[in-house]
Amino acid sequence: MLTVDFDRIGVGPGVRVIDVGCGAGRHSFEAYRRGAEVIAFDQDAPELDNVETMFGAMAAAGEAPPGASAKTVQGDALALPYGDDTFDVVIASEILEHVPADEAAIAELVRVLRPGGQLVVTVPRWLPERICWALSDEYHANEGGHVRIYKASELREKVAKLGMRFVRDTHVHALHAPYWWIKCAVGVRNDNHPLAKAYHKLLVWDMMKAPRVTRTAERLLDPLIGKSVALYFVKPAVQRAAL
Repeated sequence: MLTVDFDRIGVGPGVRVIDVGCGAGRHSFEAYRRGAEVIAFDQDAPELDNVETMFGAMAAAGEAPPGASAKTVQGDALALPYGDDTFDVVIASEILEHVPADEAAIAELVRVLRPGGQLVVTVPRWLPERICWALSDEYHANEGGHVRIYKASELREKVAKLGMRFVRDTHVHALHAPYWWIKCAVGVRNDNHPLAKAYHKLLVWDMMKAPRVTRTAERLLDPLIGKSVALYFVKPAVQRAAL
């Protein structure tokens, strides 16, 4: 389940991509499939071990084209171990809501992106997230949990003030918003609740089969209750001189 639209950002052979806060690796895997030079970056060593294993399996199965590369790197998003202007594409999906010093993290994302490169940042959308917080403290008030709820305009301003040019935003995963509302209402860890189980089964069926009825429903509902918002930016090739 991808939150970033790869067709919008031109990921392909020879493109240098860093997926900051890669988690289980879903966006790193897609970039690798498309032939990019991928860095899957995260602070969670066990998670990165799983991502590394999947990279190896993908290579063995021929799922990545010749010339593609992928590796995992453990580190801190507040101090990326790369020089300025290193990457063509920087992805930060569903991580900034976890980071207390979010503006410092954003500055690092911008710093390592080359002029002309693209940055994609995704976070939970304000309304679906606000409902989750209202229904359950357990949903967010835990170690490593969400520390803030963004309005898209607020996040856009935080990135744009570093000289980035905003391109577009999209809302995605509308069918997942009701699932999390149900989970928050019945207990986040209560996976055996009949309603939660039934809705999860629906989501799995949708992801595996992608039937037209659910794909159409989600496309229509995304602008209203999309669980996540994705913001796309370009780093200008020529920075304006300071006045």
